[in-house]
Amino acid sequence: MKLSELYSKEIINIDTGENMGIFGDCDLVIDEKTGSIISFISGSSNRFNFFKEQKKKEISWKSIKKIGSDMIIIENE
Repeated sequence: MKLSELYSKEIINIDTGENMGIFGDCDLVIDEKTGSIISFISGSSNRFNFFKEQKKKEISWKSIKKIGSDMIIIENE
């Protein structure tokens, strides 16, 4: 699967049912030596809430349990 295919998918935490945002709005943490994705940071880009404190959460790439047609399911570590 290409990374570009993940951009429009919602991230859902299976343990809490919380919507963690859209994958396209996340920042990626990449291992510079291997080029592999270590984790992603949800809640990084929130254009409409200028005055609200943004909730950012780093999620390990290994926390992804399932990638479906319109969402990514993660599990708490």
